[in-house]
Amino acid sequence: MMDVVNRLLHTAQLSDAELLAARALLEGAFKDFDLAGWENTLGGMHALTFDGDELVGHASLVQRRLLHGDRVLNTGYIEGVAVHPDHRRHGIASALMAEMDALLGGFEVGALSASTVGRPLYESCGWQQWRGPTFSLTPSGIQRTEDDDGSVYVFPGRAPLDLDLDGELTADWRAGDVW
Repeated sequence: MMDVVNRLLHTAQLSDAELLAARALLEGAFKDFDLAGWENTLGGMHALTFDGDELVGHASLVQRRLLHGDRVLNTGYIEGVAVHPDHRRHGIASALMAEMDALLGGFEVGALSASTVGRPLYESCGWQQWRGPTFSLTPSGIQRTEDDDGSVYVFPGRAPLDLDLDGELTADWRAGDVW
């Protein structure tokens, strides 16, 4: 039986040990997780799940801007959702997402990029797949990101929006994976 402890903290409130544990968990969960990926998880709120002293689950929410139609959307973007392999299928990921979803009330919309494995979780939590084409606002202009089509999911934030899930969606620029 797990002795589960959940914590919700801003990046600035995390101890060095918690930051190291979160990065190690994410590096173990994602084979291509790199420094840019780590930096993209920082600067917002983190939901952490511990079994005793061991970090077994992590998710973070950072602020981003997305462009849709003629709107700039204040977006809560979910990053770094991972559960240690020995602790999967115990509801930890769902609990982490519930913490993230509760924070989305401060944003117009939530968004994330889902792996194939993660999609059933997000769909079960009410996230909707973005069916339209995706783009990125890069230093050299708007660039198509067709490799990300179908992996982007959105969730309503503080106000219901009339989002055209078949329309274009453009992410602000950042290092590493744009979505």
